[in-house]
Amino acid sequence: MRVVIQRVKKASVSVDDRVVGSIGVGLLVLLGITQDDSQADIDYLVRKICGLRIFPDAHGTMNLSIEDVDADILVISQFTLYAETKKGNRPSYINAARPEIAIPLYEAFMSSLSRKRDRDIPTGTFGADMQVSLVNDGPVTIILDSKE
Repeated sequence: MRVVIQRVKKASVSVDDRVVGSIGVGLLVLLGITQDDSQADIDYLVRKICGLRIFPDAHGTMNLSIEDVDADILVISQFTLYAETKKGNRPSYINAARPEIAIPLYEAFMSSLSRKRDRDIPTGTFGADMQVSLVNDGPVTIILDSKE
């Protein structure tokens, strides 16, 4: 699994001109799933996302986690995180998991993150054409890959 995490002032996701998920201060997490991901990948990323110390403390130092500041998380599925671009100019998505594999893993990720945060986690709509709006704070953008 691969995630791009952005610390945001606010973020939202819309499908068919209707907002389906939004947060204020927190983290926007773009989630990519590959065919060989498992619960171990989910556990690793949930732990890392919740523990990353990327929010400022009273001195302005990035020293606090999402749990320390009690902010929200918005998760968006994004198969394009597994784009293969070495050959030619048209990306290949052969490494992205097919829906029959990705959907159960996506749902397990959302469930694990909700349990860890003890709250519902807003999300986009898996497989839909989504429009994502955000105000990146910092900017702070971090990429995590459970296989690296």
